[in-house]
Amino acid sequence: MEKPAVCGGVPVRDTKIYYGHQYIDEADVAAVVDVLRHHDLTCGPKIGELERKLCEITGAKYAVVCSNGTAALHIACLAAGIGGGDEVITTPITFAASANCALYCGARPVFADINEETYNIDPKEVAAQVTERTRAVVAVDYTGQSVEEEELLEICRKNHLVLIEDGAHVIGTKYKGRPNGSIADMTTFSFHPVKTVTGGEGGAVLTDNEEYYKKLLLYRSHGITRDAGLLEREPDGPWYYEQIDLGFNYRMTDIQAALLISQLDKLPMFSARRKEIVARYDEAFAKLPQLRVQKEIPESDTTRHLYILRLAPERLKINRREFFDALGAENVCCNVHYIPTYYFPYYERLGYRRGICPKAEKLYEEIISLPLYYAMTDQDVEDVIHAVTKIAQYYARE
Repeated sequence: MEKPAVCGGVPVRDTKIYYGHQYIDEADVAAVVDVLRHHDLTCGPKIGELERKLCEITGAKYAVVCSNGTAALHIACLAAGIGGGDEVITTPITFAASANCALYCGARPVFADINEETYNIDPKEVAAQVTERTRAVVAVDYTGQSVEEEELLEICRKNHLVLIEDGAHVIGTKYKGRPNGSIADMTTFSFHPVKTVTGGEGGAVLTDNEEYYKKLLLYRSHGITRDAGLLEREPDGPWYYEQIDLGFNYRMTDIQAALLISQLDKLPMFSARRKEIVARYDEAFAKLPQLRVQKEIPESDTTRHLYILRLAPERLKINRREFFDALGAENVCCNVHYIPTYYFPYYERLGYRRGICPKAEKLYEEIISLPLYYAMTDQDVEDVIHAVTKIAQYYARE
């Protein structure tokens, strides 16, 4: 049996494979340089162009781009009218912003457990957490797989709640043939460099609701407007504007917007390549009893942002940390997504305790995020598979 590098064996490769990485080509560079050579570096025409492109891709009526995915969640919660004393239901298996956005508005996050096969928030668990204080659900498309949209919308409509889809992972995915971004009341995107498309940073909120759209525009930019239909006083000149609400400086630059427009042109090929890699991983790892493969609902045509490898601890002689370190010794750089949000000291000080979402907590103990990005070569993929297989078989329980 082949010995892992951590035990003195030979690593599968000499150079590192990172868990995520952006892909930038000459078209992207040219798009950014073109903006740098012109007048508008921010608040210029590329913002509207990007918003129109996002609407074309998703089918949503309105798009509001902003500085990052966290800002997108914040202004979505504000547009939904979330405030002090309200509750917002979300999943603990996510980046902290999915819950923090409720705290920013003075509301209380409430955590609902996951489906132990798909790892997405479980609609039945959401329904069980609804109270008279619940105002919204922030449902995270974990790894890029769509949440169960119909079930969640039914819960929200029945209880007069707003469904905010945290789609930081989901661009390129379709639910029952409809692009994610056009289904929930509001859907947020993130354009961090490890995401499927990137602007370096950046975010967006998509919606079909004109009232939400107008509020999102205000909250993105200090609550300031020049819209004649919103002004409360007579303008005293062409320079005139008013602050009519308390907003934030969450604007995106035209530099970022230009990069994103170019990146979105490549979304079909990014999506296709990610699907190829996921299919190859699934094929290889399904054969190993020491590992478990994430299941997908048939309604989700998924562009995967993350590939989650779940260990079967009862079939391994080593724990997750030892498996993680063994992959590092093979020059396969991994990560873990995510630490349950309520584990953090800040949330503990707010009164949250472990044990409230047992399926999510068990998942956290067993998962590793493997490399997944467009620029991975076939050899990179096979090297990851080789490393994982070597370690799983070497440390398999009899």
